[in-house]
Amino acid sequence: MNETPEPPAATTVPAPGQPRPSRRMAFAEQELRLISALVVLIGMGLFLALPFVLSIGSVVFLPLVTAILLTILLSPLADKLSGLGLPNVLASLGALLVFLTVVMLALALVLQPAVALFDELPAMADRVGQRFGELRDQFEWLAIANRELADLMGQSGAREVVLASPSVLEQLAFATPSVVLEVLLTFLMAFFMIEARVRLRRHLLFERSNFGSSVKAARVMREVQDRVAAYILTVGWINAGVGVIVALGAWLLGIEAPVMWGGLAAILNFVPYIGPLVMTAILALFGIGTTETLFLGLIPAAAYVGLHTVESNVITPSILGARFTMNPVMILIALSYFSWIWGVFGALLSVPILLTLTAFFDHVGRPNLIGFIFGEPLFKTNLLALGAEDGTSDPAA
Repeated sequence: MNETPEPPAATTVPAPGQPRPSRRMAFAEQELRLISALVVLIGMGLFLALPFVLSIGSVVFLPLVTAILLTILLSPLADKLSGLGLPNVLASLGALLVFLTVVMLALALVLQPAVALFDELPAMADRVGQRFGELRDQFEWLAIANRELADLMGQSGAREVVLASPSVLEQLAFATPSVVLEVLLTFLMAFFMIEARVRLRRHLLFERSNFGSSVKAARVMREVQDRVAAYILTVGWINAGVGVIVALGAWLLGIEAPVMWGGLAAILNFVPYIGPLVMTAILALFGIGTTETLFLGLIPAAAYVGLHTVESNVITPSILGARFTMNPVMILIALSYFSWIWGVFGALLSVPILLTLTAFFDHVGRPNLIGFIFGEPLFKTNLLALGAEDGTSDPAA
């Protein structure tokens, strides 16, 4: 039985003068890489120029950023109060009042005993100076060697120029009106943002032409809100536990105002790496200034270092888990970046800002900067691969 041969499959032949699909794909790949390089350069320029803009306009931008973070943090509490039957305005105001109450209690725990200890600072400073004087006497040979080396280098006749600077009271007098204005702006903007959260969600879901993009925007907003709020609340409970342990330890060691030390430890623990270092230094100086020997003075600082080691390496990672794990290098970059812009307030806001940006880029897509240097696409979702799935590329390419 003779079988009829099947006709050959039809092949698409490009018209004369029309480039082949493989050449079009190569050109599209070069064009996409050029656009990606421009995006990277623009991003680097914004990263370098943004600190100058934010620092110069800190009166506007610092309250705005703080209000956005407060809105993300307090919106779940306002939703729960609304679920209990309260109107939206009262629920928003109640959430903000709860936060203000917690902040005022924390400051009262730290500031009130600190004012009582303020009169003892001169005596403590004298004791610290005596302890360091004893250490300097023990290492006098280093000072002698340094002077001899300076004489050999010809630097013995150097002069020092001391510039007059405003006193602490003058600096406080100049800074108080600006601080009060920024605090008022922050809480006013936070209240109106929390109150407008329902309208914003409705606008994202129902007032957009593309339903898919509106659902994605709502998911991004919900994910950022849940992640940042859960992180801050969880870290807040952990730091409160650290404060309680520090207060009990200070009470057992006979240190004055143990509640103040516990509150200070809890507040400083919100700033990763830098806060515990500052707390250790304060405890060391206080212990040296209030005890008879250097060894006894370092006991509180050593005990706190042990507590912080266990908390940061065992307790906090086990509670937070992988969802809130962030690169320590990125945390340090965020700390230095926002501390450079806004000082202490920037250090406190650095981790919530970093967490917000991380949650946002998890949905939008993180740029592959290291891989882009070696020829990989800037984003994991390759537009050219999507085009190949649609049949616009050459299968043989």
